[in-house]
Amino acid sequence: MLVIVAPGQGAQTPGFLSPWLEIPAFRDRISAWSDIVGLDLASYGTAAGADEIRDTAVAQPLLVAAALASFETLGVRPDLVAGHSVGEFAAAAIAGVLTAEQALSLVRERGLAMAKAASVTATGMSAVLGGAEDEVLAALDRHGLTPANINGAGQIVAGGTLERLEAFAADPPARARVRSLAVAGAFHTVHMAPAVDHLRAEAATVTPAEPSITLLSNADGAAVDAGGEFLQRLVTQVANPVRWDACMATMAERGVTTMIELLPGGTLTGLAKRAMPGVRTVALKTPADLDTAKEVLG
Repeated sequence: MLVIVAPGQGAQTPGFLSPWLEIPAFRDRISAWSDIVGLDLASYGTAAGADEIRDTAVAQPLLVAAALASFETLGVRPDLVAGHSVGEFAAAAIAGVLTAEQALSLVRERGLAMAKAASVTATGMSAVLGGAEDEVLAALDRHGLTPANINGAGQIVAGGTLERLEAFAADPPARARVRSLAVAGAFHTVHMAPAVDHLRAEAATVTPAEPSITLLSNADGAAVDAGGEFLQRLVTQVANPVRWDACMATMAERGVTTMIELLPGGTLTGLAKRAMPGVRTVALKTPADLDTAKEVLG
């Protein structure tokens, strides 16, 4: 039972596309999709620095394009597919709910709208590592913060104003470490509400198809079998928490034995190694990992 997963914002690193662009079909895809999003994705994925690709309006289309191009290069059909945060757009395209072009067009608008929303108030995100989950959630509530990502494996990401995040870091829950994340704002919180309205208007111009592969939702980990419902979930998820823990629970319930994380892989397979013991994992980081994936799949 194979699940393919697409990573979210923060997975990108400077130069991560460089070895992949030596593959002609991959390079052609990135070039064509650059025209759709109005960005030179090849340049951002090879020559841009960390600050440039941290920009929400750049990072989101770059990540979705990389995930989809690596999926096409891999050339396997999974039993399930899921994406973390913006990775859900890649998952939707893989499952056939959206075309790649529709997914990228919407993601470009999503990134621009979220960057604009993030500029209104000084907000951010911090990873909370360890601690008892109920105690961590209680502490976040006490400080007026949102558990924006509940990732499982002892990791929760808090979102809110910088002032409240600083107060939380000075008063962390027992046995927990708090690490500030280099992001532009408090994604998946109420601070992104203006971006929801913008994305909803853009999504209204798209006619989704029904998924041809079991597609899991960040909202609750459920398999969604209606394209229209999944598209609406993509819209509202911008200002609501990502329940990756629930997605992994569904994968386990459905008997997943192998996980392949699309480019730039590593984050989600890392979580799976701790939360889903016994599941074989492969993270696509360089083209050499394609051979590893095919060996694991037999």
